[in-house]
Amino acid sequence: MKTTGKLFLALFAAAVLGSTLTVVANNYYTQQNNIDKNFIRTSGRVPSSNTDFTVAAENTINCVVSIKTFATARQQYQGNRYFDPFEFFFGPGYGNNTPRRQQQQPKEEKLQPLGLGSGVIISSDGYIVTNNHVIKGGEKLEVTLNNNEKYVAKVIGSDENTDLALLKIDAKNLNAITFGSSDDLKVGEWVLAVGNPFGFTSTVTAGIVSAKARNIGEATSQRANSIDSFIQTDAAVNQGNSGGALVNINGELVGINTAIYSQTGNYAGYSFAIPSSTVSKVVKDLKEYGSVQRAVLGISYQPLNAELAKEKNITATTEGLYVASVSDRSAAMQAGIQEGDVITKINDATVKSSGQIMEQMNKLRPGDKVKITYIRDNKTHTATATLRNDQGSTKLTKSSSVSSLGCGFLAIDDEKKKELQIKNGVEVVGLKAGKFRNAGIKEGFIITEINNTPVSSRDDVENIYNSIMSSSDKRKVMIVFGYHPDGTEDVYAVKLAD
Repeated sequence: MKTTGKLFLALFAAAVLGSTLTVVANNYYTQQNNIDKNFIRTSGRVPSSNTDFTVAAENTINCVVSIKTFATARQQYQGNRYFDPFEFFFGPGYGNNTPRRQQQQPKEEKLQPLGLGSGVIISSDGYIVTNNHVIKGGEKLEVTLNNNEKYVAKVIGSDENTDLALLKIDAKNLNAITFGSSDDLKVGEWVLAVGNPFGFTSTVTAGIVSAKARNIGEATSQRANSIDSFIQTDAAVNQGNSGGALVNINGELVGINTAIYSQTGNYAGYSFAIPSSTVSKVVKDLKEYGSVQRAVLGISYQPLNAELAKEKNITATTEGLYVASVSDRSAAMQAGIQEGDVITKINDATVKSSGQIMEQMNKLRPGDKVKITYIRDNKTHTATATLRNDQGSTKLTKSSSVSSLGCGFLAIDDEKKKELQIKNGVEVVGLKAGKFRNAGIKEGFIITEINNTPVSSRDDVENIYNSIMSSSDKRKVMIVFGYHPDGTEDVYAVKLAD
């Protein structure tokens, strides 16, 4: 009995001693942790372990549609073609190839399939956003909902630079997607790509955000005036996904899937989406004005790095955009920005690459004011600039059409060709107030070339006009060459920009 009592007391003492040591050790650890809190910081946030994508998928699939484009055989024919990354990525019918020389084809009025892509319903009354390259060249657009209902869509507006288009179908009470914030996306965050790859409807793939504000122009030979800021993900995207939705874990739209990086034309690990912040702004512009109101800062620049900083004796930073030149009558010149400055922020958002500054500029319109943070003589300064359009004006503009030229165009007959000894041309008819009259062109003038391109029909004139107006060149001018009715040659410069 005594032995048992002594054993109990020994065990009790050991337990007390162990508890005391535990408390002392814990207090010591806590004190040390407080002392070292500036050395190693740990987050109190518990990472989400939710990888159940069912809710996000269910919230999205009924908002994503299939888009089929149809065209007559003569519209589909493209003649000699040049390499286009979108066609390489998504297959025939998805590119932006234009003929180097139009060749005549037999007229066939029967519509034939041209391409297949995806779109996203953004309002319950039938507005749909998709890629411009999905609908380009289509004479008829057929939209199929997830419940297999079909509608014919009309184009409200499109923008080649951002590769976005706004469509409308005559329907009500549709499932419309909720816009999320692409600005709040973080690298490593889960996202879903929803679309119709290879014609398989309502397909959902998952991945993470691999990078933001990604510039893929150099890697894909993308057009110089195109969007330069993409969300990069590793969600699988293939032919037919183009124009579909990229959504976050809540099923909110954070991007429109647009391109993949591939040497085969099929998915090879990376896909790219236009950020929802850009999509939202472009859609509003197309709906309200018919064209995108594009703001221009008016600088040429290159990303700053350690080598360039050393060369220019810049010690305050090694990141930012080194201003190589400032355009006349630009927002940057008005704000006092000079060659040699290093721009580090636009509206408090860090900019150290072309993708990042484009991401900020794509949200803005002419007339908007922005705060520019820059470094000059190794000191930080700020300035406010009022953004302008590519014509140096702050005004917003409605979309224009070839009708602004103020005349019609009549194809000339063989007798007139023989009389003037020419192979092609169109006659200016019905001349009224407009850009042609302002340039001095008279009724009956016969146009044979515009900007060194032969013209034989009104469509030729319209195609050249649209090409000029959609270009990034701020000098939007038609150089019109032709003959007066008496056979004398003449040339006119027609300014298209207001």
